[in-house]
Amino acid sequence: MSGIELAVSTVIFALRPDAEGRLVLSLPLVRRIREPFEGRWALPGGAADAGESLADTAARKLAETTGLAPSYLEQLYAFGEPDRSPTGRVVSVVYWALVHGDEADRALEGENVAWFPADAHPALAFDHDLIVGYALWRLRTKLGYARIAHAFLGPTFTLAELRQVHELVLQKPLDPANFRRQIEASGAVVPTGERQTGGRHRPPKLYRYDTTIEPVDTGPLGAAGIR
Repeated sequence: MSGIELAVSTVIFALRPDAEGRLVLSLPLVRRIREPFEGRWALPGGAADAGESLADTAARKLAETTGLAPSYLEQLYAFGEPDRSPTGRVVSVVYWALVHGDEADRALEGENVAWFPADAHPALAFDHDLIVGYALWRLRTKLGYARIAHAFLGPTFTLAELRQVHELVLQKPLDPANFRRQIEASGAVVPTGERQTGGRHRPPKLYRYDTTIEPVDTGPLGAAGIR
């Protein structure tokens, strides 16, 4: 191959039940059906299309391979090491998104498309292990509480549900009182004036993401770095 090829890939995170029914941070992967790396799992994506934007190509490739159609894809990073592909020089622009469980349930699954725990996926083709590692680092260190809530929990949620999401993402317990203080101080999550229905005890307050403010790019409690 001569010159430089431009490609796109997507990393989608969702909270999905594992084989034992426990919620874990997960991502969809596709099995390659041709060389190089035939039979290996990889991120959804493909060659850039000269007739559409990179974001549109990423969305189209994702929909074609997994059936997922996130309402918003954010550009994550560009990966372009000279030896990242055995076919020649390929630069990949990577997009990512967080999706709610109901949306993730609509994804196509089969022999060549499957969900895997983000921290325990099989060895991937090309440098996609590095890409997933970078995306996990980004998620755990750069996203504020409100944005994660907005993506994973839907329009309303309790503070306990919000804390559970962060514990699942960070893979560590968080102090409830300290978490509540940080949430209230952020101003990005506000009470709806309603309470969750059901349950035997006093129903907890429901909160929502305040879309009128600009998300703050903060590091969640004790966020872990790249390993």
